[in-house]
Amino acid sequence: MKVACVQVEPVVLDCERTLDRLEEVAAEAARNGAELVVFPETFVPVYPSSRWAKAFAGWQNDGAKQTFARLAQNSVTVGLPSERRIAAAAKELGVWLVTGVNETELHRPGTIYNSLFFHSPDGELVLHHRKLVPTNHERLIWGQGDGRGLHAAETPFGRIGGLICWENYMPLARVALYESGVEIYIASTADDSDEWQATLVHLARESRAYVISPCHFQRASSYPEDFPLASEIEGVDVIGRGGSAILAPDGSYLAGPLYGEEGILYAELDPSVLLEERQRFDPVGHYSRPDLLRLSLHAGDGTPSTHPSGQ
Repeated sequence: MKVACVQVEPVVLDCERTLDRLEEVAAEAARNGAELVVFPETFVPVYPSSRWAKAFAGWQNDGAKQTFARLAQNSVTVGLPSERRIAAAAKELGVWLVTGVNETELHRPGTIYNSLFFHSPDGELVLHHRKLVPTNHERLIWGQGDGRGLHAAETPFGRIGGLICWENYMPLARVALYESGVEIYIASTADDSDEWQATLVHLARESRAYVISPCHFQRASSYPEDFPLASEIEGVDVIGRGGSAILAPDGSYLAGPLYGEEGILYAELDPSVLLEERQRFDPVGHYSRPDLLRLSLHAGDGTPSTHPSGQ
């Protein structure tokens, strides 16, 4: 199967126009034969860069409060037109869409979550994952997620799941994906450092899965003129330089990393390679010791765990 890893800018703090961009780019990827199209961390409507999100630490910062309100107003809510547009795009194009969004709940819109939506070609929201622990400055903006999305979903081309940015450094979160049989591992991120590439290599080698990591790309010039925290990015050019990549189960690069520009990375995934690489190492199979080490997973959303190691 062919996959597409997207590195493009959102229309900052504008949900509807960012979804326009999503539909346009996803259509291009579908025309090029992609069956799975993956967008970066909180692509809709923007990733809150530390360059300006640090202002949220101010006790009475009007710009921060106004920015939070705009971010919440332009976030995505499951079941409402914003999420349904993503679902409709997946159905119209006949592709799987994985989208990073700022998410709010219908009846409790005062908390924003960093979420990954996995939509099937039927337009169904098959998997919904919220980032478990926001990182550093992100804790000033996002609430903590739960365990509902800590598993892989079945697709015709393999089991797909993912974690967001630095929660990939949470060993037990990774194990939850491994135990559910993940074969296509989504690692959406805003980490544009060189060190992140070493993380991706490790993820691929440890999971023995294909890793798709779309990274956010932002320029200060793309922010609206009335951005309430404009002073925080004054004189800045590139806010997020990207670094998107697709890796094979042995840690080798199939595409990328892509820096400093927009683009779509493509790769062909051969399922037989998964078995070839697991001959020597299977993290939850012949290279595990469930008699000694075991994961207990609690979904945290009021539903019982269906995880293989759930207690």
